[in-house]
Amino acid sequence: MERLSYQTLEQQGYSGYLLKSAPERVLQFGEGNFLRAFAEDFIDQMNEKAGFDAKVVLVQPRGGHPDSADLYTQQDGLYTLILRGRADGKAVERTRVISCASRCLDPKRDWDILLDCAKNPDLRFIISNTTEAGIAFDPACKFDDAPPSAFPAKLTAFLHKRWTLGGKGFIILSCELIDHNGDELKKCIKQYIDLWQLESEFAAWVDGENVICSTLVDRIVTGGAKAEAPALCEKWGYEDKLIDTGEVFAAWVIEGPQSIKDELPFEKAGLPIQVVDNVTPYKQRKVRILNGAHTSMVLGAYLAGKKIVRECMEDDVVRGFLNKALFDEIIPTLDLPKDELDAFAGAVIDRFNNPYIDHRLTDIALNSSAKWKARVMPSVTEYAKRTGKLPKCLTFSFAAYIAFYCKAGEAVRDDAWVLDFYKAHAGDDAATLAAAVVNNEQLWDGALAAIPGFTEAVAADLARIEAVGMYDAMKECL
Repeated sequence: MERLSYQTLEQQGYSGYLLKSAPERVLQFGEGNFLRAFAEDFIDQMNEKAGFDAKVVLVQPRGGHPDSADLYTQQDGLYTLILRGRADGKAVERTRVISCASRCLDPKRDWDILLDCAKNPDLRFIISNTTEAGIAFDPACKFDDAPPSAFPAKLTAFLHKRWTLGGKGFIILSCELIDHNGDELKKCIKQYIDLWQLESEFAAWVDGENVICSTLVDRIVTGGAKAEAPALCEKWGYEDKLIDTGEVFAAWVIEGPQSIKDELPFEKAGLPIQVVDNVTPYKQRKVRILNGAHTSMVLGAYLAGKKIVRECMEDDVVRGFLNKALFDEIIPTLDLPKDELDAFAGAVIDRFNNPYIDHRLTDIALNSSAKWKARVMPSVTEYAKRTGKLPKCLTFSFAAYIAFYCKAGEAVRDDAWVLDFYKAHAGDDAATLAAAVVNNEQLWDGALAAIPGFTEAVAADLARIEAVGMYDAMKECL
């Protein structure tokens, strides 16, 4: 079977969109599955629908994988992306050959080639996703390292090369999964400028000529479809070593000036990208609605006999519990326009009901103490503050969390001290157990104990779970 290439597709009479040549306008640190199913999907669509006319140079953040980088050369930068899920309540599957990637560089082997990209006057955008640990300052990095080990050090060296050539600055889009990712990246760059004693004029150029944006990214990417790959390649008639898969839903919120829209034609391409003054409300929306819905539902659902998220969505009681928590208790605590919030929540329900992803409840349940605190507790405290009442389903979800930690055995995975705490209270009655958990300041910083009536309501829910079982207790919440 022939390897995926422009020649192979031409011989097959491929009728889909392909961009064979274009200026390299984007430099991307991160060649992993996520950005290939996210940023490259958007860029490819902007090329097709809005005349963006851009190729992307992929860079391995740390390098040391030349064989992986060479796959892109062997396939002319092409790979097949499959997006599967539900949209508007219907199952959807889309397959697209992505043609916006030009090459992939291994900085340990190709450092000089990477620096030469700074000479390209067409290069305008830098995208990064180097994992949560990627944006970090390492004082061991030196200016003359070839390359420096840390991503922000590599970027600082690249920016300095651009400045020495008198080139234009960049729009830099940080996609790492940390709060204020762009701000943290800029902080690291400034630390390297100071550490390496670089020119004050360069520091002014970084501040004045570059736009470093914090962004929020959202798409579940499931990766290379290894089990399916042989059958897929047989169907397509070509061998693809770079297949990528993800869900249909995607959202990219960019914190920056509206002028970015003049250069990135995503609106013309009809893409789910927003440029906003402050990304924080959108981060809050994602954490409270998407992540909060997961955490508030799955622990009780597991004890009610469910195994995967889609199974929960097929059950009237569990789905009803989720809907009530989302629309009646979480959304009223958020300040974005209600129609936006309702639409996002509706998309979340479609995503949970994805027929192509078997998302195990036990995977979501990992470290649920920290997750409940970050994802659900803010909605509980804000609901109580705004209404003077307790949110019934979210309060119940806390009782379900306690019951899970007491009853789910090996499915419970958390820090050792958390597990030890629950072991110490294994024989407590409902009221004693609820009081012990709610008043554990190490877990909740006192926030739950301060809510009037919360401890008593949790104790009542625990007693009800014990009396009738989790499923019927969830049903009574409706």
